Parts: sequence; C-alpha cells; structure tokens
Amino acid sequence: MTTTIYEFPLKEKVRNYLRIEHLLAQLKTGASVQNPALQIYFFEQLFTLMDLLDRLDLRTDLVKDLDVHERNLVHWSQHPNIDTNALEQSLKLIIQLKGKLKEERKFGTALKDDKFLASIRQRFSIPGGTCSFDLPNLHYWLNRPQDDIHESIKNWLLSLKLLEETVSVLLSFLRERGQFKPFEASNGFYQGVADDKCGLMRIRCDSNQGYSPTFSGNKYRYAIRFMLFESAAGQSPSVENTVSFAMASC
Repeated sequence: MTTTIYEFPLKEKVRNYLRIEHLLAQLKTGASVQNPALQIYFFEQLFTLMDLLDRLDLRTDLVKDLDVHERNLVHWSQHPNIDTNALEQSLKLIIQLKGKLKEERKFGTALKDDKFLASIRQRFSIPGGTCSFDLPNLHYWLNRPQDDIHESIKNWLLSLKLLEETVSVLLSFLRERGQFKPFEASNGFYQGVADDKCGLMRIRCDSNQGYSPTFSGNKYRYAIRFMLFESAAGQSPSVENTVSFAMASC
C-alpha cells in the first residue's frame, strides 16, 4: 500500500516553520537546474521566502523553542536508560545554534542588501514581469557562465543556512514527539480533542483511494473531513464511507 503523510499545524509558529521548510526545499530544486527559463523559478521562491521573513520576528520563536528543548534534554539526561551519546550530540547542536542565532541579524537582511536582488525583486510581483524588456539585467545574469551563476546561488543559500539548520532541528524534534496510531473516520469524518502542548497533527492514509484529508481546528479541538479528489456529477465531494487512517499528535 502506498501512503501519503499530510501535516496540519495547530500553532502559528509551526505553520511558519513548515512554510519555511517548504520554500527552502523549493529553493534547492530551483538552484539545481541549468535552464535559464527554469532558474527564474529559483528567484520566485527566494522572493516569496524574503516576503515571509520580512513579516516575522522569527529569531525570537526559534530561540525560545531551542531553550525548551535544551531544558528537556538536560532533564532527560538524568534518566538511567538514556542514550548518552545521542543526547550529548543533540544538546551540543542546540547550544551551538542558540549561540549563532543570538549573533545573527534579522533573517533575510543579507539578501535584502544584495544590489542585484534588490534591482529585480519588485518586478517579480508583476504578472509576466520577468520578460527581458522588463529585466534586462536578470537576463544578462541568466546567460552568464554556469560557474558564476552557481557561485551566486551558493552565496545566497549560505546566508539562509542557519535558518535552515534551526528549522530542520526544531521540526525534527516536533515530528519525533508523535507516534502514528490507527483511527477510523465514520462517514469520512473524525473529530478530536488536542493536547494543549500539541503543535502538529500528522495524518497518514492510503494514496490510492481517491481522497485526501481536510483539517480545521486549533490547539484545543480539531475536525478531519476526507474529500474525494474527483467526484461524479451530482455526487457529494465528501467521502461517505468509513476511512481507516493513522494519525500522530506531535
């Protein structure tokens, strides 16, 4: 059976972390291509990420979450059956990330200060605004030697490395908190009560049944409704039979 995992955040900061993770993954995809037309995709994702970072006081949330994990690891170190080496490595990593974060400027500052990025960013908000007559400097850049292009992209991604490492560590800790357990949604619907410490719900279900879950709720209560990907004329888009799925509260 082929399964798909869907992730639904219950807290705003977790939603931001997931969006950043998603955009960074897309950035790497765009950075790996050598077709000039496809490399524009890289800039689209980069400017979307910069817009997101402009709106967030992200460093405060990251430091607070790292503080929580540091205290938890110190507490777990007192347990006799703990894997001491793994715990010490995790604790060392968290302390290193906290130190770097406290010295870091606001995320995205280096990208905003880049003259080339600043000269092309505004045009990306215009539909079709990346034509050569709109941005001749971009098209000059796209036709430079690939080594020069990759060097520029590497430097831009390097300025986001601390952000990527920190978000990756925090999401890894979060996902590892929850274990998948079996559930059933009667008539395609399931409602539950969330733990107030829960920040993420992960739903795993069969990819071949023609439906996907929709999720609504908050850190206290939530509801899951399974919806058909394609429904026949006059048929309800909601799944009306019992759906078996697995879910992890993280």
